[in-house]
Amino acid sequence: MIRTQPKAMRWLGDSLDTVKEFSDEARREAGHQLGRVQEGEDPADWKPMETVGAGVREIRIRVEKAYRVLYVAKFSEAIYVIHAFEKKTQKTSKADLDLASNRYRQLANERKKK
Repeated sequence: MIRTQPKAMRWLGDSLDTVKEFSDEARREAGHQLGRVQEGEDPADWKPMETVGAGVREIRIRVEKAYRVLYVAKFSEAIYVIHAFEKKTQKTSKADLDLASNRYRQLANERKKK
């Protein structure tokens, strides 16, 4: 197997600060799963979040609570972590979905300018 360089990771908005606020175990798991994505693998537990944007995926972390990390890895230059949050209800809140959608749109617009 040919080893390639891990893909760069870019954090949008307050997503990095939010992950830093996760519990120790959840933070370690988020880092591990994002590391898998950097290596070109799928996270252990994920689902597509097409409602946020094309190619957006949600990493599902369940330790003492439920945590989510939304990212997009389809761009060649980097993996973009769009949003991270502690999930408090069964359904993802509209506020979290709207925030992630807005960040995705901003990212898409920035990439078009280049």
